Amino acid sequence: MYMIKTDKRTIEYNRQGFDDAELLSIYKQLLRPRLIEQKMMILLRQGKISKWFSGWGQEAISVGTALGMHKDEYIFPMHRNLGVFTTREIPLSRLFAQFQGKMSGFTKGRDRSFHFGTQEYNIVGMISHLGPQLALAGGVGLASKIRDEKKATIVFTGDGGASEGDFHEALNVASVWDLPVIFAIENNQWGLSTPSKEQYNCAQFIDKGIGYGMEAVQINGNNILEVIKTVRELAENMRSNPKPVLLELMTFRMRGHEEASGTKYYPEGIQDEWEEFDPISNYTDYLKTQGVLTDEIEEEYTKEIKKEIQDGLDIAYAEDDIVPNVEDEYKDLFFPHEQNIHDGSGEKTEKRFVDAIQDGLRQSMEKYDDLIIMGQDVADYGGVFKITEGFMEQFGKERVRNTPICESAIVGAGLGLSIAGMKAVVEMQFADFVTCGFNQIVNNLAKIHWRWGQKADVVVRMPTGAGAAAGPFHSQSNEAWFFHTPGLKIVYPSSPSEAKGLLTAAIEDPNPVLVFEHKFLYRSIREDVYDDYYTIEIGKANTIREGDDLTIITYGLGVHWAKDYAESNPEMSLEILDLRTLLPLDTEAIYDAVRKTGKVIVLHEDCMTGGVGGEIVALISENCFEFLDAPVKRVASMDTPIPFAGQLEEQFLPKTRLDIAISELMKY
Repeated sequence: MYMIKTDKRTIEYNRQGFDDAELLSIYKQLLRPRLIEQKMMILLRQGKISKWFSGWGQEAISVGTALGMHKDEYIFPMHRNLGVFTTREIPLSRLFAQFQGKMSGFTKGRDRSFHFGTQEYNIVGMISHLGPQLALAGGVGLASKIRDEKKATIVFTGDGGASEGDFHEALNVASVWDLPVIFAIENNQWGLSTPSKEQYNCAQFIDKGIGYGMEAVQINGNNILEVIKTVRELAENMRSNPKPVLLELMTFRMRGHEEASGTKYYPEGIQDEWEEFDPISNYTDYLKTQGVLTDEIEEEYTKEIKKEIQDGLDIAYAEDDIVPNVEDEYKDLFFPHEQNIHDGSGEKTEKRFVDAIQDGLRQSMEKYDDLIIMGQDVADYGGVFKITEGFMEQFGKERVRNTPICESAIVGAGLGLSIAGMKAVVEMQFADFVTCGFNQIVNNLAKIHWRWGQKADVVVRMPTGAGAAAGPFHSQSNEAWFFHTPGLKIVYPSSPSEAKGLLTAAIEDPNPVLVFEHKFLYRSIREDVYDDYYTIEIGKANTIREGDDLTIITYGLGVHWAKDYAESNPEMSLEILDLRTLLPLDTEAIYDAVRKTGKVIVLHEDCMTGGVGGEIVALISENCFEFLDAPVKRVASMDTPIPFAGQLEEQFLPKTRLDIAISELMKY
């Protein structure tokens, strides 16, 4: 067990570089979160707040790091870093309103405690999953490096949270890319009830630094002056020479993981031992021995801060409770964006699906100087499907970036770029691999604007689908995984012209958009496509073929199956609706197509159970029942993983079952 190697009740302070006024200012900043904590404990017992994550005994880390960074540099704190928020001078009334779920907090009552960010104070808060913020900090650091801003970023995790795979991915990327990020490990030696010896099997965290090829520093996290000095030096160095640093700050969690969990699992006497190294009592004693702090000043500061706390609470308590408003909840899902549709004009040339995507991506890179492409093998190699071939030569390796194999970190870095005001296109080498970045997409990209108003200007390109006999890990249709997630937009083009226009529209949109690109279509279809830049409206379906007998609602490769059937059966009058966008869904176009024929098939490549088709059928049943002349049928793939062998894949896919379904439906 790590202990501070000093005499009893002493921490060795070095005041060199700190004058008396600054020492007193530091004392006041250090005292404020402790006094707030004391008040929160009272309010918790009174039932006036619901939960509290205590940073008692760890205040020197939060305050010291915040004082060590420039105010215009981002800090990514966690739930024991109250001192970051107070040192950044967030009004206490807003903090308390946040704790109480009031409208003047930072999340409009939608998230709790420190699960928020604020551009005004350059703070990006955590989500409950403890690792993802590390990659976001990397993205902010990348933006600073690309723009030569000479800024540092600091991000926190704990000794427990550092067991997450996100820790490894974020540090590895930061080291490979030389990003100016301080990865601060707040080592309080416990993850809830699990001690550090059950979290990692090395003597100390700084031993991990060599594995990432980065500098690693361990300091006494209870020594406020050492924390400030160290962070200042590290940040100053990386502003001129961008490289990440692993900073281990040794401390101890004096209270439970959160108050309800208690500390009964602690070894007998360990809290008493660490109480001797309390950062506030030690610093108070030190300043008094230096003649800087007197009992009178201490009393004055305490009285002043307690009044600030009470005034802030009075303001927060006086605020009315939030009145729920359904319209507001939906409105805040997305960053406001009015689509300015660029109609196609000028010359057209024949393009394959893959060429159209490449064209749209290149023209978007030319349009937006702050757009970054990231993905495995996208630079020199041009991507496994050669979509970014030649991009590195045209736009440079800073903007077209090969990544390590780490989907979570790269999606997170894309969000970090957006936080810093840039745009990102992230390529999944195959849509199947998005599972490794799933958390970042559904819990960070999708929720961040709804939570605290931060846009997620990130496009994730997803090469998807079957037809290449590539088996269960390269051929899945996984759009339904994300269709369930509010806050995402999903486009799924079926033609070269749609592929270009929907991709450019997705990149224009400052919200998270998943672009599903069917791999089978990449080089199997071609079409005359406008050479100049244009966009297609997200959220609008397209009637591919008009008819009166039966409606097929579909998207992606399903559009071509439906067209093939129509061409092979000219005696039938088929209406074919290409959804193009899955989120938001064009329900009016769906209802119009249903009303037109009264007989409907919903066709998709994904498995039947839990697929997008089930939701569309439910919408039709609820809103168009009186117009139906027959049951609405789904035609989809089998409810098995997709197999490798060609004949098994053909059996799995729904194309061979489409004619049977149509024949059955036409009997009504």
